[in-house]
Amino acid sequence: MKTAAIIFAMTLSVIMKANDEKYNEVMTKNIEAIYKAQTLDEMQNAVNVFDRIANAEKTKWEPLYYSAFGHVLMANKEIDAARKDNYLDLALSAIEKAKTIKPDDSEIIAMEGFIHMIRVTVDPSSRGQEFSSKAFEAYNKALAINPGNPRALALLAQIQFGTAQFFGASTAEACATAANAIEKFETDKPGSQLAPVWGRGITEELKAKCK
Repeated sequence: MKTAAIIFAMTLSVIMKANDEKYNEVMTKNIEAIYKAQTLDEMQNAVNVFDRIANAEKTKWEPLYYSAFGHVLMANKEIDAARKDNYLDLALSAIEKAKTIKPDDSEIIAMEGFIHMIRVTVDPSSRGQEFSSKAFEAYNKALAINPGNPRALALLAQIQFGTAQFFGASTAEACATAANAIEKFETDKPGSQLAPVWGRGITEELKAKCK
């Protein structure tokens, strides 16, 4: 009986390892696709794959995270307010599911803030106060969990800069945050091959606007 149990355990381990390797392979390929996507169709195709993976891998947070990321990119590219809101609703739904799998994760919470920040752009005059506050809250929570998260810092710099410009105030704080984010990108070591690595480009673009 002990021999049979050992064989079963070894067989199960091999199967699980093969499944993990396939999961990582498919995810890596699709993460590269969403990073390279330029059009709404390309983004949608990548998001569709992430959604299918999420439906099959219900204990994995990464496909939900990247589905949200893709929807945010689509919302940022969309002009129509209703369609933009719909993309953001889908992004938030994915992030809420990801939070049930991995609560209090800095990357997931930073993405939640990203969703709120893009929500402001739909109608800054009527949404600015509510959703800017939600974005700031999410970024600060993400940084409380991991002060070295470069994406949380990069996104915080973006909203600090936009808020300062909206009110005609100094952008010095935003520029300092952007500089800090760039430093963190230099030393950031992804926790896995599927960990987020995006954000440096937009941060360098913002830093270039600083005097």
